[in-house]
Amino acid sequence: MEIKDIVAEFIGTENYSLSPITDGLINTTYLLEDKDRRRKFILQKINHNVFKQPEVVINNHLIINELLRSNNYQFQIIEPIPSLSHKFLVKDANDQSWRMLNFVENSITFLTAPSLQTAFEAAKTFSYFLTTVNTEKLPAIEAPLPDFLNFEKRIADYKSSLESAAPHLKESAKAEIEITNQLLSLPDQWIEMEKSNQIPKRIIHADVKISNILFDQNHNPLAVIDLDTMMISTILYDFGTMIQSYTNTTHEDDGSAKNNFNPEMYEAVKEGFLFYLKEKLAPEESAHLDYAAQVAIYIQEVRFLTDYLNGSTYYSITHPEHNLDRTKNQLELLKGLREYLGT
Repeated sequence: MEIKDIVAEFIGTENYSLSPITDGLINTTYLLEDKDRRRKFILQKINHNVFKQPEVVINNHLIINELLRSNNYQFQIIEPIPSLSHKFLVKDANDQSWRMLNFVENSITFLTAPSLQTAFEAAKTFSYFLTTVNTEKLPAIEAPLPDFLNFEKRIADYKSSLESAAPHLKESAKAEIEITNQLLSLPDQWIEMEKSNQIPKRIIHADVKISNILFDQNHNPLAVIDLDTMMISTILYDFGTMIQSYTNTTHEDDGSAKNNFNPEMYEAVKEGFLFYLKEKLAPEESAHLDYAAQVAIYIQEVRFLTDYLNGSTYYSITHPEHNLDRTKNQLELLKGLREYLGT
């Protein structure tokens, strides 16, 4: 089954255009325009190497959407669109899963926050989204990525990659490995809090980078997108990931970045995150926001470095040193944050 057959399964016409969207790191994404109906959609091949159970991704998405609707959510909702045979997933000849989503017209995204106000609005939007889905009873959503937030395993995977990496990769990353090893104890408190249930379990988005907010042309938020990683864990991770995404003055691919942490952006994001959530957070959550920001950046750096040492098999790359550049960028960001916090 070729891609034209996948398209036919969803819209039943050959009168369409298909344009690749290359911003994502994981799934293969296209803008699909049905010229008969004059409608646009997002067509996406789910990466089975990452999401081994695409059915879980779809089912979680539907559950979250129902929560949003039932709680009078005020932003647009991204809807999975069933095929003509009423299936949310269509398999191709290689047994890969494809899905279609509605497209939000006249929307834009940002890879980095263009202003303090935009960063605040994005964090505030996620704050509202998380407040809306976190009702008294947690729904039965499954983990789409087992061990995704198992930081103990992330560190173990890094150590394993260090042992088995090709010598030339270890040599190229020598300086980054040294810094990473100096900070190996940074996630320990997080791991202990999770194990001892010191922090509440909540529904989290788990990928709250600014590019997962759609804005209108005036930079007003329209929708939260990419619900693939929705799971039950600690909301500290979402805050930390916001800081990792929003406070970076460069793109995360920039390995030559210096002084790329923006402290004003940090405060704007924290204010936005707490806008709706402040009264809902437990004292243990509120007290560890600054710490969570450090851990989130560090773990992302460890993931980039681990993938680099493994031969770059997880993240999409455009050149051999791509993941090393990402590693350098995150280390510089973490350095700036820790200096700002005085840690």
